[in-house]
Amino acid sequence: MTFQRYKTAFTLYPYTRSPAQDRVDHHPVIIVGGGPVGLATALDLGQRGTPVLLLDDHEGPGLGSKAICFAKRTLDICHRLGAAQPMVEKGVVWNKGRVFHHEGELFNFDLLPEDGHRHPAFINLQQPYFEQFLFEAIQKAQAQGAPIEIRGANRVSALSDLGDHVHLAIDTPDGAYEAKADYIIACDGARSAIRDMLGLSFDGRVFEDNFLIADVRMRADFPTERWFWFEPPFAKAQSALLHKQPDGVWRIDFQLGWDIDREAELDPDRIRRRVDAMLSSQTGDVPDYELVWTSIYTFQCRRMKEFRHGAIFFAGDSAHQVSPFGARGANSGLQDAENLAWKLDAVLKGQAPEALLETYSPERSYGADENILNSTRATDFMTPKSEMSTLFRNAVLDLAETHAFARPLVNSGRLSVPCIYEAGPGFGPDALDGPARTRPGAPCPDAPHGSGFLLDLLTGGFTLLCLGGAAPAPLDIPGIAPEIVHVETPAPELAARYLGTATRAVYLIRPDQHVVARWPDLRPDDIKTALRRALGHETETA
Repeated sequence: MTFQRYKTAFTLYPYTRSPAQDRVDHHPVIIVGGGPVGLATALDLGQRGTPVLLLDDHEGPGLGSKAICFAKRTLDICHRLGAAQPMVEKGVVWNKGRVFHHEGELFNFDLLPEDGHRHPAFINLQQPYFEQFLFEAIQKAQAQGAPIEIRGANRVSALSDLGDHVHLAIDTPDGAYEAKADYIIACDGARSAIRDMLGLSFDGRVFEDNFLIADVRMRADFPTERWFWFEPPFAKAQSALLHKQPDGVWRIDFQLGWDIDREAELDPDRIRRRVDAMLSSQTGDVPDYELVWTSIYTFQCRRMKEFRHGAIFFAGDSAHQVSPFGARGANSGLQDAENLAWKLDAVLKGQAPEALLETYSPERSYGADENILNSTRATDFMTPKSEMSTLFRNAVLDLAETHAFARPLVNSGRLSVPCIYEAGPGFGPDALDGPARTRPGAPCPDAPHGSGFLLDLLTGGFTLLCLGGAAPAPLDIPGIAPEIVHVETPAPELAARYLGTATRAVYLIRPDQHVVARWPDLRPDDIKTALRRALGHETETA
């Protein structure tokens, strides 16, 4: 049996017949879907020593640039996984953007105005490359003994949660076979087959607008910035976006409107007329260029009600979907991966109760709701659907040309920022009068330390970060004892981000680099209580 839902950019994991196809093997974790989220989750679990099988119905990434904007937090996650360096080397680094109205610039912005970070605010990198670099990191991990297996051209055709395990039926070019797993992670995209098999809803809103993506290879002198136009001279009453990608490719997005003929809009001659108008408007002429990839997408914001159903978890676009402006899709999916991997690992190793897994859905639902809210607001501003909202949008744009107070109201897509799990049951206390950016629930911002960076010291387990003062004595904590990291004299950037006006601080940090709690000094009993809560024990006994 062969099946192909889409063309692939290249082959990463070609089909080979597995001996397991002649028996029914039981796996701790099976991941369905080999996109960015599935690959990152498999890599994270495997590096922790938890055996994982990844199944994908194709043999590599889909054709087309797709997600291209990868945020600093995503790069920090990939650095921990050993995949970030080639991404940054291949990607187009950018921190700045410009917003235009008609022919004039309204304002510009810098997403990383401070020094002391390893990674930039964003890189632009075509999704197939992103997947390739994650896959290469998996290969390196496998060579070092990480128990990760990937099977390409293996399509899950049915599954049943039987209580003590999940039973899967899997189709391959050599026929069907079966497998069992303690847990399933569905990373199979917005059209998730696993979600459909379980009859689960995917509720939300479809916006009445369409955008054309045109990936164009050309030589151009545009700066390495994000450029967004409202009502540009080359597309009146519409909007457009320009981004640079690797390999001399530029992403151009054109707003099309709602009632369109998709086949006609994808005609290469029609696309070229749009690109020609844009280039001539901005450069005075039309350089030679090649249409590399084109596609039309419709704005959608959807999510599942719950991201966990028994032993089956949903991550990435299978759990939540947002419109692409703001780069919140893949970046949010990588945060799903890092949230879930350490929890499954701890539960499977008997280091935490099953109750810990109950924190995945509420935490990542909070992140999804934040992204959907921002994406919805951006879409409503960019594509107003009523006379009143159009009047508001146009008034804001007119004011922003000369009045700085109006510029924050201009919404061309609030760009992805990492989620802070506000007031979650596994966080706190916050006993330090410290900087807001490192409060409990927040991801740890990087900062210089010695010849490297702080996040190098957070190696994947619980960490007790002690800043200032003398080195603390080891703590007697049964079970998972946090690794103690002591920084006697923090660098100025580290002090600003973690101490503020304090002279000392103690931070308890989760394996996914989110702050659990913080204190002005070492408090062993409070640390033990916070650690138990972070591991789900308090939830279990409540």
